[in-house]
Amino acid sequence: MAAQTMTINMGPQHPATHGVLRIMLELEGETVLSAYPIIGYLHTGIEKTAESKLYSKAIPLTDRMDYLAPMSNNLGYCLAVEKLLGIEIPEKAQWARVCLAELTRLNSHLVWIGTHALDIGAMSMLLYAFREREKVLGIYELVSGQRMMSTYLRIGGLAKDLPPDFNEKVTEILELFPSRIDEYEDLLTNNPIWRNRTIGVAKITPEEAIKSGFTGPLLRACGIKHDLRKTNPYSSYERFDFEIPTDDGCDVYARYLVKLVEMRQSLRIIRQALDGMPEGAYKADAPGIVLPPKERVLSEMEALIFHFKIITEGFHPPVGEVYQGIESPKGELGFYIVSDGGTYPYRMRVRPPSFVHTSALSKLCRGGLVADVIAAIGSIDIVLGEVDR
Repeated sequence: MAAQTMTINMGPQHPATHGVLRIMLELEGETVLSAYPIIGYLHTGIEKTAESKLYSKAIPLTDRMDYLAPMSNNLGYCLAVEKLLGIEIPEKAQWARVCLAELTRLNSHLVWIGTHALDIGAMSMLLYAFREREKVLGIYELVSGQRMMSTYLRIGGLAKDLPPDFNEKVTEILELFPSRIDEYEDLLTNNPIWRNRTIGVAKITPEEAIKSGFTGPLLRACGIKHDLRKTNPYSSYERFDFEIPTDDGCDVYARYLVKLVEMRQSLRIIRQALDGMPEGAYKADAPGIVLPPKERVLSEMEALIFHFKIITEGFHPPVGEVYQGIESPKGELGFYIVSDGGTYPYRMRVRPPSFVHTSALSKLCRGGLVADVIAAIGSIDIVLGEVDR
């Protein structure tokens, strides 16, 4: 007698799908024969919207893609436009960007470990991870006034200088977080239920991971030591000492182990950024492109005119095209920008890791159980705002 199969929809509800995602599953009993991800329910249109904005006014749109990593998104976009303009960023701004990008990595990984563990049944992890995340959001609020959609980075540097108590507040995180990450490991790493739900689940070979376009922690959990901060350094990352964690497990458990070590390495980078933060300007000296300091705008007519013209008219980058990739918390986040010499981007295209990794769900889920689909989705750490641009 031929085996009977059943087709069901998982989603597009939010719980356990990390956004409004629908997956069409073909099942034989509890075994997944195929899993087809269906996207488009969010449909933000961010890329097209950016093409109707002045370059500087497109920055807030980037916060809304991966809303758990707003500073990383700001950084990738600003670096792309700066490459197009050919302007040099002061060292202080570069180091501050590195510090904030690594704090953002912590922010993103904390939400990931809390929600991923909750999906599998470890409810207390969500409470612990969000407890620590509040500290990072406090830094966002300190520098920008906003807890999530911070829009603190600017083309040419930062929106304003780092506040006087920045070092003190970040040092509190550096002192607190190592012991808290130890707690996470105590709760999960050798927990038999966690191990049973993650080891050997959603496996993919290194070769298939490369073919599927995996980057970031997912690729490194297949034993491939690739990180844009090392291979294509930006914003002075080449001056920082840190390790690239890898694991050859190629499964949900390996992705968990890699991200835990990544959090420790981020703390290491943040410490170096604080200790070696250069003095000097927090934005480039580029009249007509970079806004003059606010104190000058309030006291000098020339600065007021520059401010007014940049805000209302924008600037004209040279005709050309650029691509800038960064190591976001989820993998390679790339911005491709085409300029026709006008004040708006002629074309903006984003290479989002969440979209690429979502497309590989069919490979990760095939042959597993229905319950493993939840673990697979959590392990690839997607945000649908980044998928449905």
